[in-house]
Amino acid sequence: MLYVGIDLGTSAVKLLLMDEKGKIHNIVSKEYPLYFPHPGWSEQEPKDWYEKSMEGLKELISGADKSQIAGISFGGQMHGLVILDENDEVIRPAILWNDGRTTKEVEYLNGTIGKERLSEYTANIAFAGFTAPKILWVRENEPENFKRICKIMLPKDYLAYRLSGTFCTDLSDASGMLLLDVKNRKWSQEMCEICGITTDQLPALYESYEKVGTLRPELAAELGLGENVVIAAGAGDNAAAAVGTGTVGDGKCNISLGTSGTIFISSRTFGVDRNNALHSFDHADGSYHLMGCMLSAASCNRWWMEEIVGTGDYSAEQKKIDVSKLGSNHVFFLPYLMGERSPWNDPDARATFTGITMDTTREDMTQAVLEGVAFATRDMYEVAKSIGIHLDRTMICGGGVKSPLWRKMIANILNIKVDVPECEQGPGMGGAMLAMVAAGEYENVEAAAAAIVSVRETEEPDPALVEKYEARYQQFKTLYPALKDAFAVISK
Repeated sequence: MLYVGIDLGTSAVKLLLMDEKGKIHNIVSKEYPLYFPHPGWSEQEPKDWYEKSMEGLKELISGADKSQIAGISFGGQMHGLVILDENDEVIRPAILWNDGRTTKEVEYLNGTIGKERLSEYTANIAFAGFTAPKILWVRENEPENFKRICKIMLPKDYLAYRLSGTFCTDLSDASGMLLLDVKNRKWSQEMCEICGITTDQLPALYESYEKVGTLRPELAAELGLGENVVIAAGAGDNAAAAVGTGTVGDGKCNISLGTSGTIFISSRTFGVDRNNALHSFDHADGSYHLMGCMLSAASCNRWWMEEIVGTGDYSAEQKKIDVSKLGSNHVFFLPYLMGERSPWNDPDARATFTGITMDTTREDMTQAVLEGVAFATRDMYEVAKSIGIHLDRTMICGGGVKSPLWRKMIANILNIKVDVPECEQGPGMGGAMLAMVAAGEYENVEAAAAAIVSVRETEEPDPALVEKYEARYQQFKTLYPALKDAFAVISK
């Protein structure tokens, strides 16, 4: 049988057609606009997601045996606010995960309501990207729109609604709204009251691998598919990507070096770190996960290469780096180009080079950028270690996985084995695997991962280099605390 995974990203929707053994039959990508109506704002039109998804679906399955297509599911950009009125019309453009307008609302939630209460209600504290602050912003700044709200959903859930007619979300994506009681896997009545909404305005909750419905008859006819094609709830992009790398069950880890960077640790048991520096979310496999998210990862390298150095040949620049200088670079880079989420939760944080001298070379600075992202990943891993989590290996995904040098840095700075998956197709692959479980192809998500995911190669840490990088990390971790007050001044 064949399954469709839809990765609803910020710049494009990427669709993947995969069989039950994990063989990919086709991949299609369709871009759509991103709007910035005011400085710091980021919006999209939900109709663009749907139209481009339908266009992509038709192209994806054009050469396939359509009678074999059994299920569709999703991995989607998280936290975005999509609101519909009583006629199912979108009220306003979606406010996205990287929108920065909610500073006042975040301060209200963390300060007035209080981080302790938020953590009690949701296992998390407020971040600018989360959905609840966006709801408060609409209530305060667009009261007429707020009064019209009948349905509140996340980006991928708009696609699920249009395809199946079911008003739904999954627990992994819902965890990032600051409206979910993560531990008990239900909506938080207290948070709804704080935001001035009711649970009736929120979608029904499903596990990521559960069937929410089937393809609407009129869409099945338009696509040439059977009406029994299963629609599964899907997952937030990071949870879906974790499924696609086999990061399910207990004590597994996945590091993503994409535009943003994450460290994702799966767990059968619920847990929260003392300062809520990591997000505590429900996982797409039916259990839990801890996740640290840094706002700039591979985007730091892209900025340095394309905007500063002026080249698109990343590999050529990295080949100039003398590997004997790994662990002894005198230049440090703080990778906070867009502020920082984990572990600092500081929108005022800024990127810096520190330690530049007259003998600093371009190669030193390129190396510092890569190391800075790896050191910041170590910052997030240190939080996990503080609550008793110790890893010996991790999967790795995202654009940064193409760099052997970067993988080597991650392995030695974190002192863990780094596994590269044989097939890395991000949230779309995870979405297709969730559709398989919903359609009965596999008993559960762990069984699907065991059958489909394999490791291509492994980067092993070198004890001598681990020791050298340990000394450099101890220096790196002093920089943000030393500069925090200065960041607050210069960012105004």
